[in-house]
Amino acid sequence: MEIDKTTLADLVIFDKEDEFSVFNKINLTTTSRGKEQLYFNLQNPLSNIESIKNIQQTILGIKSNKNNWPHIISNGTIMVVEKFFETQLDPIPSTPSTIQTLNYKILHSHDFSLVKYSVKHCFDFIKGMQQFVHIFLHADTPLPLKNELEKAQKILANPQLKVIEETKLAIDLLPTQMLQLAHFIKYNFKLNMQFLLQIFGKLDAWYGMALAAEKYNLVFPNFVESNLPFVEAKGLYHLMLKNPVSYNILLNQTTNFIFLTGANMAGKSTFIKACGIAVYLAHTGMGVPAQNMQLSFFDGILSNINVIDNIAKGESYFYNEVQRIKATVQKITNGKKWLILIDELFKGTNVQDAMKCSATVIEGLQKINTSAFILSTHLYEIGEELKKHKNISFNYFETAIDDDQLKFSYQLKEGISNDRLGYLILKKEGVLELLEKI
Repeated sequence: MEIDKTTLADLVIFDKEDEFSVFNKINLTTTSRGKEQLYFNLQNPLSNIESIKNIQQTILGIKSNKNNWPHIISNGTIMVVEKFFETQLDPIPSTPSTIQTLNYKILHSHDFSLVKYSVKHCFDFIKGMQQFVHIFLHADTPLPLKNELEKAQKILANPQLKVIEETKLAIDLLPTQMLQLAHFIKYNFKLNMQFLLQIFGKLDAWYGMALAAEKYNLVFPNFVESNLPFVEAKGLYHLMLKNPVSYNILLNQTTNFIFLTGANMAGKSTFIKACGIAVYLAHTGMGVPAQNMQLSFFDGILSNINVIDNIAKGESYFYNEVQRIKATVQKITNGKKWLILIDELFKGTNVQDAMKCSATVIEGLQKINTSAFILSTHLYEIGEELKKHKNISFNYFETAIDDDQLKFSYQLKEGISNDRLGYLILKKEGVLELLEKI
C-alpha cells in the first residue's frame, strides 16, 4: 500500500512527540528493539492479502499463547548486550583454566566485573531466544513467526551455546565457563548476536501488537479479493477517543462515494479519520477498532484534511488545496484501488467559488470506479445536483438545539444536513455580547 507523509500526518499515525498518535496508542512493546520494529511495521503496510493474513495469524497465535511468552529478556538486557560489543576490554582468555580465571579476576578486576555483568545479560538473552524456539516453533506456526524462529534455531544450534541450554541461571555458571562463554560471544558471535537481536525485535513488535489487539478489543478484518475497492464495517470507531461513537460504513461497487455533511463539531472529521485509520491498520496486519470489517486490498490511501498555507513560498491555503487535489487526481487515474479522504473541500476561497470548484471536482472524481471516496463539505447546496449520480451515498451528522444549546449525537444518518449553526455558536460563545459592548 502506498501512503504519503501528508496522509500519515492527517491520520495521526505518528507524532513527533509521540504523545497523541496511533503508534503511541498501540505501542505495548517491551523493548527499544521492539518499538523500532513496530514503527517500521506501521511505516510499511503490506503489499498483498497473503502477507496481511500471515501477519494476522502470527499476531493471533501470539495473543492466544501470550501467557507462555518468555519475559527473561528485558530492555536492560538488550542494552547491555549491545554495549558489550562496543566496550574495550583486556583480552578475555578463550579456554581459561582455574588459574587463568583467577589471574584475570585479580589482575583485570574491573574488566572481570564488566564481563561477568555482561555475560549474565547475554546468557539471559540467549536463554530467552532458546525458550522462544522451544515454545513457539511447531508444525502449524504461522509462516512469518516460523521463518524468524527457524533462523534463530540455526544460530542457537552452535555447540558453544549448549552450556546456556543446560544451565538454569547465569549465576550457576562456573567462573571458567563464564569467561569461556564471554570470549566466544564477544569475539566469535557478534554477527550472529546482531541477527538474534533483529529477530527478537520482530517478535517483540508482534507481541506488542497482540497485547494492543487484546487491550483495545480490536478485531482482525477479512480481506476479500476484488477488482474494485470496497469497505464494509460495523461498529467502526476512532481508536484515539476515550468514549467513541461507532459507525457502520459501506463503500462498494454500487456506491463508492460518500458525500458527508453536518455542522462544525458534529463529527465529520472524526468519522473520516476513523475510516482511514482502520483501513490503514488493516493493511499492516493489525486488528482494527470495529465489531467486524471486511474489505478489498487497497493500493493506497490519500487524504486532503489538514491543508496549510506556505508563507515562505507565498502559497495561499486555496492554492495548496488545489495542488493537493491535482496530485490526487494524477495518482488515482492509474487504475489501482485507492481510498480518498477529503475533509471540507475548498475552505480557502469564497462560498460561490468554493461551490463551483467543489461541484466540478466531485463530478470528476465520482467517475473513477477504481477508487473509494469519503468527502465532507459545508456546502450543502451542491448535494441536490449530485443526487443524479447513483454511486454517491449521502450521509450527515445531525445537530439538535435544546434551549439554545447544541447537542451532538455523532450518529451517522442518511441524507443531507441543512444545519445553519454559525450564528448560534457565535451567540453561545458570547461573541455577540462582546460586540454589543463595543
